[in-house]
Formats: sequence, C-alpha cells, structure tokens
Amino acid sequence: MKRMILTGTVCLMIGAYGLLAQQKGAAKGPAPKSPAEAQAIQAVFTAAQSNNPDGVITAAEAAISKYKDTDFKDTILFLEAQAYQQKGDKDKQQIYAERALTANPNNFQAALMLAETTVQTTREHDLDRDEKLDKADKYANQAIASVQAAPKPNPQISDDQWEGFKKDMTAQGHDALGMSALDRKNYDKAIAEFKMSVEGAAHPEPAFQVRLASAYQSAGKNDEAIAAAEKVMNDPQAPQQIKSVAQAVRAQAVVAKNGGKPANQQAAPPQVQINNQPKQ
Repeated sequence: MKRMILTGTVCLMIGAYGLLAQQKGAAKGPAPKSPAEAQAIQAVFTAAQSNNPDGVITAAEAAISKYKDTDFKDTILFLEAQAYQQKGDKDKQQIYAERALTANPNNFQAALMLAETTVQTTREHDLDRDEKLDKADKYANQAIASVQAAPKPNPQISDDQWEGFKKDMTAQGHDALGMSALDRKNYDKAIAEFKMSVEGAAHPEPAFQVRLASAYQSAGKNDEAIAAAEKVMNDPQAPQQIKSVAQAVRAQAVVAKNGGKPANQQAAPPQVQINNQPKQ
C-alpha cells in the first residue's frame, strides 16, 4: 500500500506540473493541447487524489476516448491500471498497464506493475510457466533501466526526493526479479536480488525482507533466514500480516535447523550400545 501511494503521488505530481506549466505557457515535455483536454486530464488526477478508483476509470475512459493522442496517455492508462489494482481486478490491471507501456516504453511504473502481476499470477504447474517468468524478468529489467535513465520530471521534487524515489523503484524491480528466481527455485539468484532490494531501497519495505528470509530458508541457510525474519518481527512499522509471515518463515527455519524438530522439542538422548543391547 505504501508503494502504491508513493507511485501514485509521484505520477500525480508529474501530471499536475505538466498541466500547470501548460497553463502558464511554459510547458516542456507533456502538455495538453487545449483547455478542454486539460480539464479532462485534471478529472483523472482529481479522482486519483481522492482515492476513487471508479472515478479514475470513468474519467480515464472519457479522456482517452476523446483525446487519443494526448501526451498524458501513458500516465492516464497507468492510473487506470492502478485503479483496477485497487478494485482487485488483476486481468484489467494487466491490460491497462500493458497499454500504458505500449504508449510509452519508458513508463517504469507500468513495467514494474506488469513484472509483479505476471510473477504473482504464474503458477508452478502452468504449461507456459517459464515463458511467463521470462516475460516478468523482461518487464523488471526494462523498468530498472528506464528508471535509472529517467530525468527529474518536476522541479518541485527535490533532488533527494527524486533519487530516493528512483532507489525505491529500482529496489522494486529487484524484488520482482527475486520473486521470479524464487519461483524457478534458483535460490542463490533470489537471495542476491532480494538483498539488492533490501539494501538498495531508500525506504525498504518489510515484504522485501520477508522474501529474503524465505529465500534463505529455501536455500537451507537457516541461520540467515532466522535473522532476516526476526528483523521484520522486531520492526514496529511492519504490518501485523507481514510479521505473521515472517514468524512462519522463522518457525520453518528453526524446525529445519533442528533436524525437523520444533525448537521446544529436545532431541532424544543418544543410545549406548552394550553387549549388542541398546541402553538409555
């Protein structure tokens, strides 16, 4: 949720600046071509700021259908994809994110959304599993490359804010690559990617740390898994749901470390062989 708010806020700041600059006659880059187009685009931004997904969808469809060549096409389509994400409609979320990326291949937010959605909807026994995961990797790498090359789109965003945002988006890309590697059971790659997401983010998300713990545990590195899970469990800012997952990963690592026995279950004392008879 924090990530969705962050990406939506920056998206709105970019769009709002384009509209404001156009109205002052000093637009550089994306700008509406008429007051009517500006009003239609503003309706999308207003609905998004109001956290009104149905309003975003209605306003976005109206704007795109009337102003098919708008400079804000990819931004509008991404906000519509995000609205469907809020509504839990993954199919339409993916459709509109793909349309946003087609409109602008450098829209890293749409690429990141597609990377995550593709991984999350891929199942172990899907016949096209590898193809889907390859596509997710492509989206994630495309997003990382795009965000690294992206110039600051709004002078009202400070340099520190923009660099922090870029770090967070890059971390999100590595998180998606880590999830894909985890699905492939390539645990060493998953660990490496999750470490980059945890260590590279300006504002690391607890979910990144939980996935790192899970990758460690899957790789049999139980001490590292326990330590990573405990970081989340001891984080006062981590949501309870994430802490519960971390606790479960830690419990699995403890059991594996103890040879399949829970932490509170002592191993039976070794038997001593005397005269071919076992003796306690």
